[in-house]
Parts: sequence; C-alpha cells; structure tokens
Amino acid sequence: MLVVRQLARRTYLRSCRAPGWAGGGHGRHVPARWATAGVGHNTGVTFSGRGLVDLSLSAEQQELTEAAADFARRELNQDLVKREDAGEFPREAWRKCAKFGVQGLPVPAELGGADADVVTTALVMEALGYGCQDNGLLFSLNAQMWSVELPLLTFGTPAQQRAYLPAMVSGDLIGAHAMTESGSGSDALHMSTRAERRGDHYFLEGNKQYITNAPVADVLLVYAVDPGRPGLSGISAFLVDAATPGLAVSSSFEKMGLRTSPMGEITLHDCVVPAESRLGPEGAGMAIFNSSMDWERSCLFASVVGAMRRQLEACVAYARSREQFGKPIGKFQGVSDKLADMYVRMEAARSLIYRVAWLKQQGKSAPAEAAAAKLFTSEAWVRSSQDAIQVHGAWGYLKDAGIERDLRDAVAGTIYSGTSEIQRVVLARMLGL
Repeated sequence: MLVVRQLARRTYLRSCRAPGWAGGGHGRHVPARWATAGVGHNTGVTFSGRGLVDLSLSAEQQELTEAAADFARRELNQDLVKREDAGEFPREAWRKCAKFGVQGLPVPAELGGADADVVTTALVMEALGYGCQDNGLLFSLNAQMWSVELPLLTFGTPAQQRAYLPAMVSGDLIGAHAMTESGSGSDALHMSTRAERRGDHYFLEGNKQYITNAPVADVLLVYAVDPGRPGLSGISAFLVDAATPGLAVSSSFEKMGLRTSPMGEITLHDCVVPAESRLGPEGAGMAIFNSSMDWERSCLFASVVGAMRRQLEACVAYARSREQFGKPIGKFQGVSDKLADMYVRMEAARSLIYRVAWLKQQGKSAPAEAAAAKLFTSEAWVRSSQDAIQVHGAWGYLKDAGIERDLRDAVAGTIYSGTSEIQRVVLARMLGL
C-alpha cells in the first residue's frame, strides 16, 4: 500500500506540472512485456473540442502499471476455475488487493488511501484487467470503488467518511450499492422502497434486487423514496450496516458470468436507521446515483480494456502457432481480419475511457462521454469475445481453454450500469432528440 501511495502521489504531482498533460503530443509508452505476441502500442491520444489531452505515461505511471499487472498475474488468478465453478467470492484476493492499494486508489491519504488522480487510477485498473483473469473480482472491486467510495467522498460528512472509508481501503469492510429493484431497473423513478422519517430516524421498507456484493457486504448504500414526496426529488440515499435489524440479504445468485462476484437480494422490513446515516441532503438520491454512474461508466470499464488486450494477445499468439493447410491460421484473411477488428475496438475503447477519465480529472461533467464509453466498450468486448472463440475454433468453445469465460463475463457489461439501450437514450437526449 505504501508503494502505491508513494507512486500515485509522485504521479499526481508530475501530472500537475508536466507539459505533456496539456497536450505535448508524445506517444503513450507501454511496458515491453505487455507487448507480447507482437501487439504494438503507440497510443498517444489527443482530443479536441473540450480541451487537449496527451495521455503519455509518466515514469511513475509506467512503474505503477507494471507493478499492478505483475501483482495481478502473480496473486489473483489462483484456483480461478475452481472458484468460478463454485461461484465463490475470493475474499483472500480482495485482501491482497487492499494490501496492494487498489481499493484506496481514489481515496485521500488522510483516509488511508493513495490519493491517486483519476487517470492514474484508470491506468491501474486497466493493468489489473490485463493481468487478472478473474473478471468477477475486478467487477466487485469497481462496484465498491465507484458506487460506494466515490459517493462517500463526494457527498459524505467527515464523520461518515471516517467511519467507512479507511476500513474499505484496508479491505476490512466491503460496500454495496443498492438501487435496482425488480420493478424499477432502468426506470429508477418508480422505485418502491420507502424511507419514512420519524423524528431522528428513518424507517426503510422494500426490496432491492440484483445487488452486486450484497451477500458479502458490510455496508450498503440504499436508495429509497419519501412516500410524501414522489418523484426524483423524493429519493434519498442511506448508509445501512448489514447487521442492522430489519435488513436481510439473500445468498448469492447463480449467474451466467462474473460468477466470483456475488449478487443478491436485499429485503428491508421495519429497518430503522438514524438520520445521520443519510448520505447527502434529503432528496439528493438521484444526484448521488447519477454521479456514481458517471464514474462507474467510465473508470469501471478501464478494467475491460485491459481484459480486451489480454484477450487479443492470446488470439495473436494462437493465430501464429496454429497451422492449417501448411501455414499459420493468422495468414488467412478470415482470421487476420478478426484480429485487426479486435485491435481497433480495443484502441477505440481505450480512447473513449481515457477521455472521460481526463475530463473527470479536470473537474468537468461528462455524462455524454461516459455513456458513449460505456456503450461502446461493453458491446466491443462482447464482439471481441465472440471473435476470440471463433479464432480458437472448437478449442475456444471448451471451458478448459478459458476463452469462453470472457464472453460470459462480457455480456453483463451491456446490462449493468445502465443497459446499452439506456445509453443510447442518454446520448440521443444529449443530442437534442
């Protein structure tokens, strides 16, 4: 953790003064061992229209991303097949991530975190996605970081931040974000969970469904509506300890993919929480939710970019070694076209993700950019995962190959954090349609 904190701090200080961050035009350097299988990366990215940004890696960022990828390969892939078959949450790996400093990346040093800037945090999450094949673990980490930690940092009182964030950073507490209900997924306005204030307490009543981390969570960020104030202005958010009387959590659901990331149902019946457990002012629930989704739709998918890179490198290596008709299958255009498309998707996704990260780092709102990044990256991962199976043929279809896992995990990306259909609605509205 100390190494991550020191590197992240040095990186932040350099980013504040380095000309490259204002648009120096240097190429983005990638550690040599990340370029196995001949996948070259000269991915300096410059954007115009909302400011110029150069994504060259500083020496500290390169050192940190190398360390993150090495850590992930070394510590996070043990017994993955067994854990995935059992749908088992890797608690020991979670603790290792905390010791390395992952959960504390966006958290200030005074609360035990690394105080990393947004771009550096995204770079580390990409490196973890590259080195770690357990997409479920990374999804659970991202769910806590962007949907619980960031709302606490943005809207929490100092007392709330001290009560929860240091323990989340250390891995002693796990957080969950409880918004979705069976009758109000995309239509959050019509949630049925109620929060009725009586004196200095709120009485929570209702159900939350499909909640990531719920079966293992120690604290849940629960959204509920005041029955006397229907509509968006009546929604508030509450920090509810899992041991609170009246709160019950189901066992983990059986899922198609992301099987090491637990998901469950929350039931609230006569669940009483003190008024100081409310996050932000009354009626700020949708502002908190939208803020967390802005973060989640961008930074969460940095891990996906890393996974897409790992996937592409495996496919290139296979296309070079597998021979048919007397030559490597990569020499056939039907195969090489797929690999070229996978590369384009990966680089386009990276550009979208880091544009949002850079905008957030400048303190700018980025709802359209975040929606575009989430939409494109999630669907690109599905298509590239299909191509990866096709390149590997029958072997890629077998579970033992480990290729099909990415496809099962990727499909969820078009659903969580707002479906692809909702992202298109958001973008259409931003276009004035």
